Amino acid sequence: MRFSTRGQVDPFIAMDVMEAASAAEDAGRDIVRMEVGLPSTPAPSGARKALAKALDDQAMGYTVALGLPALRQGIAGLYKRWYGVDLDPARVVVTSGSSGAFVLAFSALFDAGDKVALGEPGYPSYRQILRAMSVEPMGMPTSAENRYQPVPSDIPEDVQGLIVASPGNPSGTMLGKAELKALMDLAEARDLAFISDEIYHGLHYEDRAVTALEVSDQAYVVNSFSKYFSMTGWRVGWLVVPEDHVRTVERLAQNMFICPPHASQIAALAALDCIDELEANRAAYAENRRLMLEALPQIGFDRIAPPDGAFYIYADVAHLTDNSLAFAEEILREAGVAVTPGLDFDPARGATTLRFSYAQSTDRIREGLARLQSFMAQRGK
Repeated sequence: MRFSTRGQVDPFIAMDVMEAASAAEDAGRDIVRMEVGLPSTPAPSGARKALAKALDDQAMGYTVALGLPALRQGIAGLYKRWYGVDLDPARVVVTSGSSGAFVLAFSALFDAGDKVALGEPGYPSYRQILRAMSVEPMGMPTSAENRYQPVPSDIPEDVQGLIVASPGNPSGTMLGKAELKALMDLAEARDLAFISDEIYHGLHYEDRAVTALEVSDQAYVVNSFSKYFSMTGWRVGWLVVPEDHVRTVERLAQNMFICPPHASQIAALAALDCIDELEANRAAYAENRRLMLEALPQIGFDRIAPPDGAFYIYADVAHLTDNSLAFAEEILREAGVAVTPGLDFDPARGATTLRFSYAQSTDRIREGLARLQSFMAQRGK
């Protein structure tokens, strides 16, 4: 049977590494998992309890396409609490994870043949979802000097949209309000659709992240319960859109997804109030970050832009290898530590970079660093 050309997207190498690490564990090896952004903590206890109660009381049928009204109201309240932004809940669209939000955003904003600028290194699924929609991703090589974040001069001329991420994946670096405003001003002046990926908000270690909504309402803002709220597998996220875009996105959501998972929405609503547990998780990530930033340069991974948020460290390893995929395989095989080669995030330069995730427990991070120390010492750095 035939298949479409646009369906031939690249593999997600981080998931391939995850599969290889799981296979090693199935074979009896102990593997320290630094390859994916998967919190080691479960959904907050309050979220799990709320769902357990609801399972006895509700049929869990369809919700409205835009999500439970109470959850949309709760998300709007989060913007007031975190940023001081008054957000109309009518502009909030609950989605099937941030991936569902990107599908809706790209469908609403771009036509086949359009071009969309995105920073490299950056989250690989942007490129693949755009390609599957016959939209052309235009990579913008960012620099370590700019902490792997785009600046206005990086934006190509012939594009119809721009995607930014702060904190970024894989870098963990953030855009300040002035830097974000400069990019949004350029987008407005050139009539570009502006998408702000904010799924790691809440996971900051010094200054908090800035939402695009503090600068302008003329943006699509993507967020998720996956990272800060430790609800990756629950597949619930959200999208904030300009008021005059709500109906367009609603029609797309009705036809593409019908609605987000009802059970996950109930858990997500309760998770919004689990502040103490979530902040304890963030404190653990902060300690993991401290350990990583202290140990990795001593081990030999010293070319990094220190992350402001998320739970990743992106390292330039050009002095160690020109084949990050083979290097990651060697580290997994010899050290029992799973890390991600940079090829996912930067097709042009990723052969000389690695991403380390510190989303696991602090004890596992310590163990992983000890194994990397031994491995690099034997390798002769």
